[in-house]
Amino acid sequence: MKNSQKYRRGYFLPPVSELKWARKEYVTEAPIWCSVDLRDGNQALVVPMSLEEKLEFFSFLVRLGFREIEVGFPAASDTEYAFLRTLIERDLIPDDVTVQVLTQSREHIIARTFAALRGVKKAVVHLYNSTSLAQREQVFQKPQAEITEIAVSGARLLAEHARQTPGDFRFEYSPESFTGTEMEYALEICNAVLDVWRPGPDNPVVINLPVTVSMSLPHIYASQLEFMSDRLKYRPHVILSQHPHNDRGCAVADTELGLLAGAQRVEGTLFGNGERTGNVDIVTLALNLYAHGVDPGLNLENLPEVVAMYEKLTGMRVYERQPYGGKLVFAAFSGSHQDAIAKGMKWHAEHPQEHWSVPYLPIDPQDIGREYEGDVIRINSQSGKGGVAYVLERQFGLELPARLREELGYRVKGVSDRERRELLAPDIYDIFRVEYINLEDPIRLADYHFHRNDHMRVELELDRRGEKLVGAAGGNGRFDAVSNALQALLDCRYTDLTYKEHALGEGSAAQAIAYVSIRAENGRTYWGAGVHTDIMAASINALISAVNRRLKDGSAAL
Repeated sequence: MKNSQKYRRGYFLPPVSELKWARKEYVTEAPIWCSVDLRDGNQALVVPMSLEEKLEFFSFLVRLGFREIEVGFPAASDTEYAFLRTLIERDLIPDDVTVQVLTQSREHIIARTFAALRGVKKAVVHLYNSTSLAQREQVFQKPQAEITEIAVSGARLLAEHARQTPGDFRFEYSPESFTGTEMEYALEICNAVLDVWRPGPDNPVVINLPVTVSMSLPHIYASQLEFMSDRLKYRPHVILSQHPHNDRGCAVADTELGLLAGAQRVEGTLFGNGERTGNVDIVTLALNLYAHGVDPGLNLENLPEVVAMYEKLTGMRVYERQPYGGKLVFAAFSGSHQDAIAKGMKWHAEHPQEHWSVPYLPIDPQDIGREYEGDVIRINSQSGKGGVAYVLERQFGLELPARLREELGYRVKGVSDRERRELLAPDIYDIFRVEYINLEDPIRLADYHFHRNDHMRVELELDRRGEKLVGAAGGNGRFDAVSNALQALLDCRYTDLTYKEHALGEGSAAQAIAYVSIRAENGRTYWGAGVHTDIMAASINALISAVNRRLKDGSAAL
């Protein structure tokens, strides 16, 4: 591409590179989650939520387990102000939930923010101002000292208004555009704010280090955050927080490495909604933890419901391939993937394990409210015999023999290819039923009777398209006698007869299914299936179905 030389790195490496975070394997405990769906998420919507929609979303976030929720910027608009007042006046904030509000470092904005908080039991007041080199030079045109004074004066005003306002208030400071700020200066301004608030055991302070604009590889952000974590004043009483955005598609990676580097808290949104490319996706983060055996502390056991509520209230759509939440993220269309998943599921059923390890499925879809049928094995022209057999077994209890699975798999793929669509479980069963089960053309079983003398003998009555055929034959058993009678009546010779049967349910009234294959004189193998409450009738139906498929083959005379 042209003009690549016009770009340069906009971030600043910390002056040390200890990289202690790089020696850690994975995140071992869930962070404090703070949802900013009602602030960052809402302001990024084409049509922001109404008051009633925001109230419903707030209640939903509480049910999901969020205990810190940023509810808006109350001084920014009457709508934001009214939302916070409604939450307080209707007593909609549970005692174990802390609301968070955002404010700039301006006296009248801070005053209106605390006016909006009247009557709240507890809240985090989140102060921010931009600190990056680009913002200082181009937007504010101020030196570092004046930018620091903006933050410090705002911190003093927060402390003063908190003393005058009933309620339990905690403070948060964000050096907005942290990733574009010189690290020594970011540390200096955060420590200056901390010196005003002087956090202690009873009044911890949140220092939030946002990836306002993603500028680097994730390991750079982790190193920046570790530098800050190791050098902030009052560190035992500072809750180090992250607020990553996704400009480079790295928000999840930024956050996970940031947690290794010392962060204790994460601000983000469900499914990553937010300005530009969005905020970090808390659902993905939480379920990544879950996939490593860590309880994320959020209730995501019915993820389809979470998706539906999110889409209803925001008007946004969860992309089909969105991690965990997308409709297709567990779906396997590839034949090899389907085969591995089906065999893995069967192996786990036969060998109970403490830990989940099914191929291609990082977590058990059922743990988040997804179903194996329709969510995992999806059938189209790319699918294989394993997937088709898995669907039929899970949905209809059919345990197809291996060779029949292969044959049916090609037929199902062919239908999907011709019709250019995905086939659902009923479609697949219909193909199997029409092609193999209880076939009655050109031959229909009319009646049969068994007699035993020295050996088993059967009297067989068939209907061949209105023509009555009657014959008898003996055999080593009832099924062998029927096979011999069929070949004699129809002059249809075959060898290598194979047979399998199983029940399709439980109890005396349950149906049975039989599968039969024959090898005809033309060298081809023909399969048939029979279903009946009587296993012998099912077996005879299966054999006749196989013979009918042989007779209807173009190379056979009827």
